[in-house]
Amino acid sequence: MNFEGLDPALAEYAPALHPALDPVLDPHLNPALLQNVELDPEGVPLEGIPVPESVHIMEGMYSELHTVVSEVGVPVSVSHFDLHEEMLWVGNHGGHATSFFGPALERYSSFQVSSSDDIRQIQSLENGVLFLTKTNLKYMSRGGLTIFDYLMDESEDVHSLLLTNSSTLLIGGLQNHVIEIDLNTVQETQKYTVEVPGVTILRQSNRFFFCGHTTGKVSLRDLRTFVAEHEFDAYSGSLSDFDVHGNLLVTCGFSSRMNGLACDRFLKVYDLRMMRAITPLQVHVDPLFLKFIPTYTSRLAIISQTGQCQFCEPTGLANPADIFHVNTVGQLIMTFDVSASKQAMVFGDSEGCVHLWADSPEVTFNAYSRETDFALPCMVDTLPHLDWNQDLMPLSLIPVPLTSETLLSDWPAANSVPAPRRAPPVDPEILRTMKKVGFIGYAPNPRTKLRNQVCVRACGDIPYRLKELDNEFDSFSQVPESPIGREEEPHLYMVAKKYRKVTIKYSKLGLEDFDFKHYNKTLFAGLEPHIPNAYCNCMIQVLYFLEPVRCLVQNHLCQKEFCLGCELGFLFHMLDLSRGDPCQGSNFLRAFRTIPEASALGLILADSDEATGKVNLGRLIQSWNRFILTQLHQETQEQEAPQAYRGVGSSFGSSGDSVIGQLCSCEVENSSMCRCGKETVRVSSTLLFTLSYPESNDKTKDYEFAQILKRSICLEQNTQAWCENCEKYQPTVQTRNIRCLPDVLVINCEVNSSKEADFWKTQAEYAFKKTVMKKGGLEIPKSKEISLGEWKDLGNAEAGHLYTSIEELKNIWIPHSIQMKLTKNKELDVCNWNESDELSSSDDQDSTYTYDLMASVVHILDSRTGGSLVGHIKVGETYHQRKEGVTHQQWYLFNDFLIEPVDKCEAVQFDMSWKVPAILYYARRNLHAKYNLTIKNPIEASVLLAEASLARKQRKCHATFIPLMLNEMPQVGDLVGLDAEFVTLNEEEAELRSDGTKSTIKPSQMSVARITCVRGQGPNEGIPFIDDYISTQEQVVDYLTQYSGIKPGDLDAKISSKHLTTLKSTYLKLRFLIDVGVKFVGHGLQKDFRVINLMVPKDQVIDTVYLFHMPRKRMISLRFLAWYFLDLKIQGETHDSIEDARTALQLYRKYLELSKNATEPDDFRKVLKGLYEKGRKMDWKVPEQDSQSSPKNAAVFPAVLAL
Repeated sequence: MNFEGLDPALAEYAPALHPALDPVLDPHLNPALLQNVELDPEGVPLEGIPVPESVHIMEGMYSELHTVVSEVGVPVSVSHFDLHEEMLWVGNHGGHATSFFGPALERYSSFQVSSSDDIRQIQSLENGVLFLTKTNLKYMSRGGLTIFDYLMDESEDVHSLLLTNSSTLLIGGLQNHVIEIDLNTVQETQKYTVEVPGVTILRQSNRFFFCGHTTGKVSLRDLRTFVAEHEFDAYSGSLSDFDVHGNLLVTCGFSSRMNGLACDRFLKVYDLRMMRAITPLQVHVDPLFLKFIPTYTSRLAIISQTGQCQFCEPTGLANPADIFHVNTVGQLIMTFDVSASKQAMVFGDSEGCVHLWADSPEVTFNAYSRETDFALPCMVDTLPHLDWNQDLMPLSLIPVPLTSETLLSDWPAANSVPAPRRAPPVDPEILRTMKKVGFIGYAPNPRTKLRNQVCVRACGDIPYRLKELDNEFDSFSQVPESPIGREEEPHLYMVAKKYRKVTIKYSKLGLEDFDFKHYNKTLFAGLEPHIPNAYCNCMIQVLYFLEPVRCLVQNHLCQKEFCLGCELGFLFHMLDLSRGDPCQGSNFLRAFRTIPEASALGLILADSDEATGKVNLGRLIQSWNRFILTQLHQETQEQEAPQAYRGVGSSFGSSGDSVIGQLCSCEVENSSMCRCGKETVRVSSTLLFTLSYPESNDKTKDYEFAQILKRSICLEQNTQAWCENCEKYQPTVQTRNIRCLPDVLVINCEVNSSKEADFWKTQAEYAFKKTVMKKGGLEIPKSKEISLGEWKDLGNAEAGHLYTSIEELKNIWIPHSIQMKLTKNKELDVCNWNESDELSSSDDQDSTYTYDLMASVVHILDSRTGGSLVGHIKVGETYHQRKEGVTHQQWYLFNDFLIEPVDKCEAVQFDMSWKVPAILYYARRNLHAKYNLTIKNPIEASVLLAEASLARKQRKCHATFIPLMLNEMPQVGDLVGLDAEFVTLNEEEAELRSDGTKSTIKPSQMSVARITCVRGQGPNEGIPFIDDYISTQEQVVDYLTQYSGIKPGDLDAKISSKHLTTLKSTYLKLRFLIDVGVKFVGHGLQKDFRVINLMVPKDQVIDTVYLFHMPRKRMISLRFLAWYFLDLKIQGETHDSIEDARTALQLYRKYLELSKNATEPDDFRKVLKGLYEKGRKMDWKVPEQDSQSSPKNAAVFPAVLAL
């Protein structure tokens, strides 16, 4: 609503337009109006204002029914009748919202929506209410709890919202665009540009969106594309309100007169069938609000600012007799609304009063309203007095309410320490006189102490004492150490347990009985470390939690067989789907091992190198960081990829650039100056910066991190270089300057020797002392060394200092935020910045960047395991919203599959004796606003169509499957039989213990060799549509022919006669089936999907190994189940995946048949009992003789016959 054209004099005194109808107006609130209103100390009314009993409401005519005060003295800015319950919502200029129940306007709830801005519009939904302020959209429950809080850009000035459907919202304002927001994801989905800025009113019909502009125009826009179809120039000044009903559009507003705006008493009426204006409607009040009230006729209610209300037909003549007056006691009408039932109207005035008008005493706001939930009144009886001085007084006299929630006194185990009673020392007299018989001693009682009592003489004799921590570093007691070597830990006293290298303990069942939840209680997914070259797990997590990179790689798809961008996108998709279960990057690391550049840079490690710790992991991960950024930048900007990422309306840049380039790339100007005076300038770009430290003689000096960073970016060094002018190598001064600032600042710390480590340690000590002096107001003399005990006293609260823990200040040198600025002379200014500080108004927003630390990767030094790499990552709001449904930020420690929330100070604390910094990622504030973060699945149905084989000798006569036709494309819920066969790449590593048991140190590394998918329904049920043999370039140790049916040569493209494809091609087919929503039927699918490296939702997996399984019993093989239930003998000489997939489908049909025919709940259980009894008798072996038939027709299986 636009109030710019209102007469300022009306705020002081509102003259009566119709003296015969108006009472005597008072410029201030009439005290008589508040006689029955009780106010609390803050001025909020506690009771409503009752209507005098003499007021009689005539049926069919609107009259004042009730008046209440929302908040005294604060103008009402918006009112809204709830569309689902019998409630009225009111918002005021102070950002406070109040709801009233029923026609009596009983106060229901009252809460603060915004601390500084007024509420501009309210929209009720089924589960809550939307509140719109200047730059904020808040969704709150009707009781006042925040469901989500969507903050828009500070430059926005929004005024109106329109709910287009149950999950989509349009927001308009004084800016030149209208925003579309998806309420399910709470994300901006579209931004429509409007030609005329200032959309302050939004309406909708079945044909158009209607936008009312501050310029006095009304534009009609297409419902699908939001393109302007028509435009009406209603008023020369400004538009105040309009409404649409049927084929009529009626507007009111202001016209330009005498260098000012005057309220126009002509309502402009437009016929939407002919798209032209018809005869305007002259009214007798100054119209500010209008609304259609279609009951018997299309009545129109016109409201003036002074409280005049006139009803008329839009195509007729206005009658002065149809004017009514709202008793505002001299105040201005600020808002107006009509209920959905058209039985009630509400007015809000500038003094905070709300006036309800109705056409009947028993008014309802909606035709069908649901019941409103009310808080239960506190019903506590008078409790007896409890005298605490009486020792025998039973505490049960005070009743405790029955609750199912956890009580405050029920401390979690992580917050409590067991404190058993310490045994008192034995009296020396007893020891002296004791006589031993075997291992039992007897002595007379010296009678020196009372029975069951201990004398407290000193602190050491206190019977109850908290257990002290063994070490200040080792406080992570709830996560156990590595399952291997639990007793060999005296040298691990320095490294906290959560930072130690975690390994998986394998059992006979593999990973099924390993408790990953013990290490990760979040919903984020960890990564398994047993795969070769899994040292980069922490960096994969850093890239995943960088939202633009996550969206980029999931939208990227190309035809290259080994593309790190594609494989990283597949892995990130698994991380998105996981609900706390760990994932493995086997396919990504498989592609990584094939990149020649990775091998040339020494990034591919042998197993022995990782195990013995011969490699400096800190230096290695920094090289890997540089490699992966360069590789992703090159792969995502290549144009020959047919399905390369193309975001709709993307701001990711031109075709020659990539998101990695836009995020991290920085244009660098390298200048070389010879001593002869010749200068050579070369322009290049870099994706990261490496810290450069001062010479050894300057390392005792106090440096800020910003100084070192600036020195490293604007590097200056002396070196020998070829000079074309001198025609020989000459001493040259090389300087580097940057021309622009990146959105993500990537820093390799380059702490590779003791010199750099000592520099970090020294600077951390300087920073620690400065912080202590700043916070505590202390002066530390340079000549005096302060002991550790004195430092701890500084953190003592009794000493009156402002901080609690001195440990939180130690070993910190780098800041959480930095500010970088390019001056007009292209000089770089870098300074440490406070995380909570914002840019001042004098700073140039374009040239001044504020960066916040979002990740730090550290090298953990551990002499026993060779060290490990962990990451601290600041997980943003979008990730928490997707996983947990909440919007907040939190730092987490990512140590392979161990994930734990940590304090933000841990991300910048580096104890050089065991925790060495390697990589830092600083992200620019409000980074996401610049990029399109929508993900469009690039995998299309064409991946299932026929494709050529890689095998040269493959013939059509050898085809074992029929590809899907276009009319056979899978749908949601379709059944697909699946089976996979594998080969071994690395043998299992195990050791025999002294008791004869075998312990698996490292499992065998498997690779998928054949994948078969069988149709589960339709006329071609049981016919395979995928039977792919997977080509591999890695050496196969064992083809497992007896179990897989794979023979040497089947996977070689030169001699194979099978349908040979790449792993990526088959992976895309399975991903498409998963995304479509088919249900996979198979036997032991959990292992199959794990080796294929796929994450499949549990509701899409039907595993026959669990269908025919009893708790705490063994798993039954597919061969035995097929013989027992189907009278089939399969897997005779070797395994065939087509046969196994068909058999699994038949078993599932048999399971449905048995479950359907079971009349009693225990009937199917009896079937399983018979199965297990038969299995034990047969030793779980299928008989080879033909005479031994399956028990389908045998007397030993009466349960099946009965069914």
